[in-house]
Amino acid sequence: MSTCTTLSRELSEPLSATAATATTWLLLEQSGPWGAKALTGSHLDPEVGAALDRATEGTGVRVALIRRPGRHADADADARHEVLLAHTSPADPWVRRGHLASPAALLDLDFAALGAGDHGSFGTPHVGGPIALVCTNGRRDRCCALLGRPLAAEIAAAGHSEVWEVTHLGGHRFSPTVLVLPHGYAYGRLTAETAKEVLAATAAGQTVPAHSRGRSYWPRPAQAAEQAVRELTGENAADALTLHQHPGGSPWTVDVRHADGRGWRATVVESAAEPPRPESCGKAPGTPSRMDVVELSPRTA
Repeated sequence: MSTCTTLSRELSEPLSATAATATTWLLLEQSGPWGAKALTGSHLDPEVGAALDRATEGTGVRVALIRRPGRHADADADARHEVLLAHTSPADPWVRRGHLASPAALLDLDFAALGAGDHGSFGTPHVGGPIALVCTNGRRDRCCALLGRPLAAEIAAAGHSEVWEVTHLGGHRFSPTVLVLPHGYAYGRLTAETAKEVLAATAAGQTVPAHSRGRSYWPRPAQAAEQAVRELTGENAADALTLHQHPGGSPWTVDVRHADGRGWRATVVESAAEPPRPESCGKAPGTPSRMDVVELSPRTA
């Protein structure tokens, strides 16, 4: 069976700078089946899902549905919904969690403040290990179900209690793809062993650049610059680097600053990936954009 993931691997398509962008993630537990557009195609009230989509537009907040690995029966109409809120800035990453009887209550949140890193005292701080969100929505792309669901089940069975299936992380052709909190790095083409490596690294405050698609907090050109500096320096500490992407388009200028005072300036260009390939199973072949660092120079200020 030919899939978008097998072709992406055969073409050695780079993972770097392909993470979905969001400064803050709003993750709502919703069991049962998910449609291709899960916010309006699941057991969640579609009017609430559509309202959340509208309310978060332009705020930096990205909404997704989550559920525990395994069977997805949704027979209890009175079940409370767990909610995870995660802000992924390297300056102050945090994860908060709470429970709601009605997801409609989320519409009372200040989404602009959430996107800027102000949680408004929602819920309580997450205490515990890293949170792994594995993309498994087969209605969106079959690779996510075929590869993501077994991965979620395996790492959960290995004793990682904070494993969730999630509706959509983008980049189906990099399945199985995983977002790991609190730092918000996305990873692609993980196996059970490499997923455990990523979770262990995250628990130690590290990232694993070899499998990284980028930190979702940064726009894609900045993700490319961060990856280039990590490859140059071997720096794996998750929050060691901060970035500033200058306004404009391709080529972009991105300044990268290390916590120890070192700095670099990256020039990033966007191009079309050749040859054409489907970005998702069932789609016609296309040329997705890729971000490449064409110049990286040290800076002293």
